[in-house]
This record gives sequence, structure tokens and C-alpha cells, in this order.
Amino acid sequence: MTVSAENIAAAAKAAGKKGPPPVHLWNPPFCGDLDMEIRRDGTWWYLGTPMGRMGLVKLFSSILRKDGDRYFLITPVEKCGIRVVDAPFVATDFRAEGRGRAQVLTFTTQVDDEAVAGPDHPIRVVRDPATGEPSPYVHIRANLEALIDRKTFYRLVDLCVHEPHDGESWFGLWSSGRFFPVIPSADLP
Repeated sequence: MTVSAENIAAAAKAAGKKGPPPVHLWNPPFCGDLDMEIRRDGTWWYLGTPMGRMGLVKLFSSILRKDGDRYFLITPVEKCGIRVVDAPFVATDFRAEGRGRAQVLTFTTQVDDEAVAGPDHPIRVVRDPATGEPSPYVHIRANLEALIDRKTFYRLVDLCVHEPHDGESWFGLWSSGRFFPVIPSADLP
């Protein structure tokens, strides 16, 4: 059988009929790499063309797994490598409930996954050493993260507070009883 996006999609559809596919349990043989890429903006590309069918993108995202530094589409019988430019998902929105330490932030991705930020779904911010530009991420599931898009991050900044963290003051967010540092308070203009 030739490895193709169509074969992977058919197997994923069959495997996911009763809830999310259990990709963490599958260990099929590696079948090669697909010419598939997830760009930094969350768009999926196949054979050099953006995938326009959101249903297919959601299906593929449900069988995505990260092993080490590589990303794979996994079915019970195939494991195919794909490229991911930054993070496989983009958090395009969030809702906040409560205030202060009781605040709970729930993120939604471009493929409609949801994750409640907290101990199991941490938020992290990586700053570019040259420019200081932040790249914020939230853990979505099983070793997979979402880049938090700019508009969503700006809304999050409005909820940030100054808190002691690792012996210094940090500007950051509370969610599910956990503080997530964004930037040292001393580094703010």
C-alpha cells in the first residue's frame, strides 16, 4: 500500500469512530514522510498547497503525535512523518472565568481543541534573545502545544498581574490555581 494522505485519513476516520483515537497506544511501523507541513500560522499544507477542508485538517490533527522532536500522523497500521514549523496548533481564543488566583483560562485552537490552563496544560513564554519578542504557548495534549496568536496574547496581557516567582517579581497569569510567569517585572518598560 502506498503512503498517502488519503490512506491516513481513511484509517483515522475508522479509528476515531468512538471518541478521540488512542494514538498514544499505537506503535505501527514508520512508513516514510508525507509532503505535509503545519505552518506557524496553523495552516496545514499538503503537496505545496494549503488544505482547504477544515474537516480533513481536524481529522489529521486528531491523529497527530510528537515523538522526540518529530511529528507523525499515526494510525493503527501506519506512522508517517510530517513537518511542523513551530507548534502544531494555534490558540485563537480563550475565555476567562473567575478572578485572581481563582481565575481559570480555557483556550480554543484553530481545530476546536480546548485546554484549561493549569498544572496539566501549562502556559510558557519564550523570548527571542535578539529582539525580546515573546512567543507564548499553551500545552494542548500529549506533548503537543499551541502557539497563542497575537490578538489572544494581547488580551491575556490585560489579565496579567505582578507576583513573586523564583525570588523575583514577575508579570504573569493565574489559571487553575497556578501562576504562569510571562516576563520579569523589571524587564517591563
